[in-house]
Amino acid sequence: MSAEGNSPAPEVLRRVLWIQTLTLIWMTVEAVVSLGAAWMARSPALFAFGGDSAVELLSAAVVFRRFYAPSQGEHAEKRAGRIAGGLLFVLAAFVVTTSVLTLLGHVEAQASLIGIAVLGLAALIMPWLAAQKRQLSIRTGSAALRADAAESAVCGYLALIALAGLAINAVWKVSWADPVAALVLLPLILREGWEAWKGKPCCH
Repeated sequence: MSAEGNSPAPEVLRRVLWIQTLTLIWMTVEAVVSLGAAWMARSPALFAFGGDSAVELLSAAVVFRRFYAPSQGEHAEKRAGRIAGGLLFVLAAFVVTTSVLTLLGHVEAQASLIGIAVLGLAALIMPWLAAQKRQLSIRTGSAALRADAAESAVCGYLALIALAGLAINAVWKVSWADPVAALVLLPLILREGWEAWKGKPCCH
């Protein structure tokens, strides 16, 4: 839906649905693999990343439903934006919890080749998905799609952070590097969540 309340052009709508379908497929794989690897390696970084993947999966499903039935109008857009924004707040809480547990020494990340592989792929795929969604959020005026773009971007950042944290911890035994880096992302997550909740449509 555009900022004026009109439905997006058919080609734009098709592209949104295609991008969201790709997101749903990849996030399902990403969530299952990363959470499984986190359980095996007892890795808080992978656990946080897997939790983010699950949040992104839910957000992508909300946005897909929003554009699959665009005739529902402005109320559906506002509701989808609030759900997507709320999921960003859930993600923020998830990052804080896992980071604090790591800093307090309750959990320590272990090496995981499967986890490293999925993190590497996510670091490549998620920024591209985020860029596509940002462009489409501008064309459609959708706050929900903007929030979903933010979640895709955060997912990419967390993948890089988790990779860096695991590498630094493995080489230099600096266990606090991962959680501190993750906490740096909190202002971005909270800002995007608040703007999606308010219904701000355009990316800047």
